[in-house]
Amino acid sequence: MTDTPHHNAKQPQRGAEPTDVLPGATRRSVIATLGGAALGVAALGVATTQATAAAEPDAGLQAAAACILTPEQTEGPYYLDLETVRENITEGKAGVPLTLRVTVVHATSCAPLPDTAVDIWHCDALGAYSGYVAGGSTPDTTFLRGVQLTDSAGVAEFTTIYPGWYVGRALHIHVKTHVGGTVSNGTYHGGHVSHTGQLYFPETYNTKVAALSPYRNNTATRTLNARDGIYRNGGSSTLLTLTQAGSDLGKGVTGTVVLGINPAATPDGRP
Repeated sequence: MTDTPHHNAKQPQRGAEPTDVLPGATRRSVIATLGGAALGVAALGVATTQATAAAEPDAGLQAAAACILTPEQTEGPYYLDLETVRENITEGKAGVPLTLRVTVVHATSCAPLPDTAVDIWHCDALGAYSGYVAGGSTPDTTFLRGVQLTDSAGVAEFTTIYPGWYVGRALHIHVKTHVGGTVSNGTYHGGHVSHTGQLYFPETYNTKVAALSPYRNNTATRTLNARDGIYRNGGSSTLLTLTQAGSDLGKGVTGTVVLGINPAATPDGRP
């Protein structure tokens, strides 16, 4: 299973994201199965639509009435330590507008965790990641990357676009949570990573979005969630609940998810 973006944006071939077995000796190794079950999204007031549940059998796991540690997933090869604090990360990128709301709670107590840095990054509609467009890991571009601190209710919100796809991967958004740092000059500093994971989208929406512009110009074969080895290794616990803004999908959707973390954990080995 590769993690190589589509080449419309002259994106280079990079290392593969692991699938079912993640190496344990690397600096950014992850724990493949920390909990295995989903968070108590329903208990926290996040509704799962009938359409989503019907399209994604595993989506019903999000209704489990318990707080459970969200499984770790691979960071992948496209992370950049920019740590730029901003709510709108689109930078003019075309796509279906996505309001992403991530709620971070303590996996043991279910208590919301304010002032937790939620760090996300994902590809554009054609499968390109910023920082790798011109063939290298220098942050020459920064689109679709950003950090937000959770509020008193543990919620961090982003304005972005529905991601596209590239060969070998289902549609996804990468996420990290950082604890104990500070913000200065628009950048998050210090602290430690307490969770590394990925967020996924219901296939009913993926199919509809793929038919819209500019996604329909993406010539890479789209991988379904069920065929993505990383998704199969705990991804159902971070399947987004989507709410359409109106009858026109092109007007945008809101995606919600709850992450249950241990704020004291350092799963990637960094202090």
